[in-house]
Amino acid sequence: MEYTQEMKNRLKRIEGQVRGILRLMEEEQDCKAVITQMSAACSAIDRAMAYTIAKNLQHCLVEQIENGEDTKETVDEAIKLLVRSR
Repeated sequence: MEYTQEMKNRLKRIEGQVRGILRLMEEEQDCKAVITQMSAACSAIDRAMAYTIAKNLQHCLVEQIENGEDTKETVDEAIKLLVRSR
């Protein structure tokens, strides 16, 4: 699968969020601020995973349908990945 620039940009934003969290910790900021930012980073990672799984699933299904292949196993695998990511 080709990973798009949009996918990579999502991870770069998350990387920036994590650096920001470290900066808050180094500045000994309030725990609530640190946890809020950690929660935001976790949510961003969850969304990035779901987006990547969805795009991969879309790509695989189109390819399998064009080749006349059964798609059930691919859909099941994508669902398992989503459940595991939770």
